[in-house]
Amino acid sequence: MKKLLRDPRTLVRDGLDGLAATHPGLLRVEAGPELVVRADAPVRGKVGLVSGGGSGHEPLHTGFVGFGMLDAAVPGPVFTSPTPDPILEATRSVSGGAGVLHIVKNYTGDVLNFEVAADLARAEGIDVETVLVDDDVAVQDSTHTAGRRGVAGTVLVEKIAGAAAERGDDLETVAAIARGIVADVRSMGVALAAPVVPHSGLPSFDLADDEIEIGIGIHGEPGRERIPWEPVDGIVARLLQPIVDDLPFTSLDDVLLLVNGMGGTPLLELSVVLDAANQWLSDRSIHVARTLVGSYATSLDMQGCSITLLRLTDERKALWDAPVETAALRWGR
Repeated sequence: MKKLLRDPRTLVRDGLDGLAATHPGLLRVEAGPELVVRADAPVRGKVGLVSGGGSGHEPLHTGFVGFGMLDAAVPGPVFTSPTPDPILEATRSVSGGAGVLHIVKNYTGDVLNFEVAADLARAEGIDVETVLVDDDVAVQDSTHTAGRRGVAGTVLVEKIAGAAAERGDDLETVAAIARGIVADVRSMGVALAAPVVPHSGLPSFDLADDEIEIGIGIHGEPGRERIPWEPVDGIVARLLQPIVDDLPFTSLDDVLLLVNGMGGTPLLELSVVLDAANQWLSDRSIHVARTLVGSYATSLDMQGCSITLLRLTDERKALWDAPVETAALRWGR
């Protein structure tokens, strides 16, 4: 294993220190418990947004703390949920009197620990709503979750809900918008090579040089189908067809297309994937109205990508286009 780190045991803490040093005016990093908070939090009269989960998926979630997106993110150990204590502290830190929305990926540890933290926050008088993200069409169940996993679609939920909170919507409205996004977003991923988890030094699963894994998760879970490598247009079709069938997306739908890198794939290759996906959708009269390409919800150094589609409305377009200023996503300010 070759990794740029001091010690696997201090990897998350060291990474947070680097994040704090890079963006001192945008966010603050707190220790004991560890969390990342928007620099001006709590914003009085604004709904606070909190998300989090195991580390190793950066920039998800810590890179999305700031204006127009999350108010706080709670990083757990690599691929491991944070405990309720830091989630509760993050909820307190962003509570400006208008309530707090928890955005939670559908993994058992995340769900249970955010639920405990929400109950404790409510006991302190903080109004908390929770939205579960389960956009992965690859599986119904796995060893890591009950039901579908929350993957790259989480980024779209955080951005659009964050814009709604920033414009002053109340907690009930922000939660309803977030749940609407969850209902209309779908994702599917592929691995060309498995990630190497620092504390073990071993790949999460084995792939031969001429194999790819369709339907992988973001914790290094193997997918639902292992096939021989094929050119990019065939891979894109294998990812998009289950997505389009699942909702289903139909001709003349406006969609947001996200091509997300898993951590070890160059942007040049991701742009090729986006071009292939755009063509595949155009051939079916599905209109790509917004695009995003890059590594936003990763799995350490996994080689591969995921594709996400969100059905758009005029309001969703406006909220997506609204200004955002975070470490990993920024425009319009």
